[in-house]
Formats: sequence, structure tokens, C-alpha cells
Amino acid sequence: MAIQHPQRPGKVRVLIIDDSALVRQVLTDILSEDPAIEVVGTAPDPLIAREKIKQLNPDVLTLDVEMPRMDGLTFLQNLMRLRPMPVVMVSSLTEAGAQITLDALALGAVDFVTKPKLDIQRGLTGYGRELREKVKQAARARVKTLQPSVAPAPAGVIQYRTTDRLIAIGASTGGTEAIRAVLERMPADAPAIVITQHIPPAFSKPFAERLNKHSRMTVLHAEDDMPILAGHAYVAPGGLHLRVQRSGARWRCRLGDDEPIRLHRPSVDALFESVASAAGANASAALLTGMGDDGARGLLTLRKAGAATIVQDEATSVVWGMPGAAYTLGAAQQVLPLDQIADALLASTTQGPG
Repeated sequence: MAIQHPQRPGKVRVLIIDDSALVRQVLTDILSEDPAIEVVGTAPDPLIAREKIKQLNPDVLTLDVEMPRMDGLTFLQNLMRLRPMPVVMVSSLTEAGAQITLDALALGAVDFVTKPKLDIQRGLTGYGRELREKVKQAARARVKTLQPSVAPAPAGVIQYRTTDRLIAIGASTGGTEAIRAVLERMPADAPAIVITQHIPPAFSKPFAERLNKHSRMTVLHAEDDMPILAGHAYVAPGGLHLRVQRSGARWRCRLGDDEPIRLHRPSVDALFESVASAAGANASAALLTGMGDDGARGLLTLRKAGAATIVQDEATSVVWGMPGAAYTLGAAQQVLPLDQIADALLASTTQGPG
């Protein structure tokens, strides 16, 4: 269940939890540059943090994933069960850091930023704008209360004409879990799915591998010129645009390191616009939870091309930025809660051109 975290008037009150005194100071300095943010305290480990949360009642926590005395995941799990609140993870750019961060997002963390392994002070300062924006967005986010894992009901049995239909999905903040929820409901023979999630390069392959474990479809980390096949889903690599190109009667993945689009690479707009061109009315698309407006224009292009278009509703989105922008543009044929999106995408693939 997602709950709206009521943001109090005035500044966003932040508690920083990190075992490094240097990182605590750098994060404090970075966040304090924004007049809309107040760092109300810091803590070197989760046990001290627990007491400071009671004393200071912060709006948002920043939490290091690797912590002494109690690891960040155990702390986060307890927090989401006892006192759900917005948490932004501060992660290391390593494969282990990526796995822990994905676990944290599954437990209910709103978002994450990465910290460099070398020259932390200069590296974190480079992330200052991103960190400040994510903290402010987190204060307004819907926080998922930790629920026991329940296997999703399988999607209804539908006869798919799988070779000539294509599904595209885009997401950002809150999207790693939203995409998993959609793919969990897809049957093994679902139409091919192409996915763009805003995620750093070190995180996209572990993300694809995690999705593969949770899906009856085969989920792959997209490679350039990879054929797009029914029953398979393709995740855009971090740092590269994923586009779809028609090749005869089939489609292929095309990866590009061309300029970011509205600050994003991979960009949902880049994916959606390529799908509109390559598949047109044979496509279906969903724009899920995310900060900003990436994907909104691309979804409108898809709708104008005859594709079925869906956005996640505000109540189930962690942040209703991207889907809300698409809705405002008139890009969405349907606005649906997360648990209905897979079935709607599947239903749309049995209709229209084929």
C-alpha cells in the first residue's frame, strides 16, 4: 500500500545517516545550499539514527546502504514497517552497491543517488543538484508501507499475435518496483517489451537480472542490434539511449550514446518516439511513476501514431511527474492503477492492427 507522506509547510527537514564524517559534512553542505532544505541532524549509524528520528521528526532521510552496527537494509526494513517515511539511499557505484540499492527500493526507499569511490568530496558535490532535487521530490512522494510479498495473480489467458505487436514501458523515480510489478503479471509468451528506466550504468544490468528472476518472460540487458523477440523484454543500459529500429518484418534494439534528451540518457522520449516510428499502431505503451516529464511527448507521439497509451495513476505513483505530464498533454488513453496496467497492455495487443 502506498501512503501520501504529508509534507509540512516550510523547509524540507532532512536527517543524514552515514558512517563517514566526511560524507555527512559534504552532504550537509550540499543540501544546505538550497533554501528549501534544512538539515536537522546527522547520525553515524542506524541505532543513533533511530533516536534522532524520534527527537527531530524529519521529513526525509538520506541513508548509506553500507552501515556499521546495523546494515542499511535491516534498518530500512524496520523503518518501513514501524514508521514509513521517505528515504533517499546514498549508494556506491559497485555491483554490490547496485544490488543493495535495488533491494532498498524493493523495501520502500523512494530513490537513490550514487557516490564515487574516489575523491568523495568533489564527486558528491557534482551530484549536488540531483541530490537536492531528489530530496525535495522525496518529501512529496508516496511511501510504500512494507507488506508481506504476495504472488500476483497470473494475467488472463489471451491468444497473442506476438510477432507483430510491441510494448514499450518508461519510468523513473519509483520505477524499478513499478516495472517489476508489471512484468510479474506478463505471461511467458507476451509480446516483446522494450523498457527505459532512468538508472546509472552500473545499475542497469543488475536491474535487468533482477527483473528476469521475477518474470515469466526472458528479460535481457539490451545490446546493440539485438533482435526483439516475443516473450522477451529488453532493458536500456544506463548511459545509452535505447531505440527500436524496424528490420524487414522484425525489430531490433539500437543503442546510442548521442546527447542526453532533457538531461536523460537513456531517455523515455527517445524510446517512445522510435517505437512510434517503427511500430506505429502495432505498439502499446505505458508511462509509469517518475520525476520530471521525460516520456510525455513521446507518449503523445505514440498516441498520434495509433498506439494504445496508458499512464499510471497518481494514487499508485511514487512521483506523478512523468505520467502527470503525459496526462496533461492528452497523451494517455487510459489512466490506471499499477496493478491494472499489465492486463490493459495485454488486452490492447489483441485489438487494432495486427
